[in-house]
Amino acid sequence: MRRILPLAVLLFLVVVVERITGITETRYYLTQLTMTAYYGMVIMGLCLLMGYAGQISLGHAGFFAMGGYLAGFMTTWDFSALKSTSIGSALMTVNLLASRKDLYGAEILYVHPWASCIIAVSFAAGVAWLVGGPVLKLKGHYLAMATLGLGIIVYRVVLGSAIFGEADGLSDIPGFKVLPGIEVSGRSSERVSNYYLAWSMVTLSLAAMLSLVNSRVGRALRAIHGSEDAAKAMGVDTPRYKLRVFVLSAAMAALAGVMLTHYNGAIGPAQASVMASVRYVAIVAVGGMASLWGTLTMGSILNMLSLRGYFGSFDDAVFGTILIIIMLFAPDGILRVRPLAAVRRLFSRAEEDT
Repeated sequence: MRRILPLAVLLFLVVVVERITGITETRYYLTQLTMTAYYGMVIMGLCLLMGYAGQISLGHAGFFAMGGYLAGFMTTWDFSALKSTSIGSALMTVNLLASRKDLYGAEILYVHPWASCIIAVSFAAGVAWLVGGPVLKLKGHYLAMATLGLGIIVYRVVLGSAIFGEADGLSDIPGFKVLPGIEVSGRSSERVSNYYLAWSMVTLSLAAMLSLVNSRVGRALRAIHGSEDAAKAMGVDTPRYKLRVFVLSAAMAALAGVMLTHYNGAIGPAQASVMASVRYVAIVAVGGMASLWGTLTMGSILNMLSLRGYFGSFDDAVFGTILIIIMLFAPDGILRVRPLAAVRRLFSRAEEDT
């Protein structure tokens, strides 16, 4: 019950917020709350990687962009040339290819959103598996630099590729009918259903991750975080655990990218930028490296404020400042901070340096 009750409270709060926005006629807030939920999935996956496996990643925006861009490309590119081929006929027979009208009224053949979602998430997981093997052998700032390089590669690819829209990104991305009567899209008529769908996905992801960290696998991950050499000496297969968590975290980021791209109907290069990855790391640090609940809570607050435009043009500067402050005063997260102890620790360090 101690594990189920907080999840039930989360779902209760989700319903309460939706009811309040309906009573106060402010349902437009649900748009930002839905986007916040999808960003929360990225952050929770990164929290699992950093806080439990002890592996830092500055390239998670790249995995998010992989999912979003691939799903957007496959659902907007015209595959009509395959219509007259046997392959195209077979794909249409099993509903992997579907037809719709574009902005200009022309009928195009595109990959079904369910198929594009599976392909996009699988591709991101495959890249994480290929890259994670050699990269996760690195430690500390070497690992951070390697994952940063991966993120930069993805950013430059989407920025310089015509098929991905270059600096303009992709637009006119159709909705994603995940269930009968539920479509992931930005239409106002779908606002409430999209809100509940997004937070249901967050709740399910959180439940699965809490079960994971409280299992034998979670204990192995905490052992790796505490001391990788000691964990290895006790028989923990550290390379396998680190790689699997890295792949899982990348897949969650890609899935969030797919869903948010369909919800917004567009995606741009900013989603793959280095600052996007820094924001994710900053939010994990604020919530607490090994606290899924803290990460989700602080991530929801900060992302909501950012999406509502409270930080204005200083958005990136605010997140950079937050990261510096947290590292100085609250390395365990803001929810565990003790103000006087943090100030005393900072000044004691300064005296030791002098």
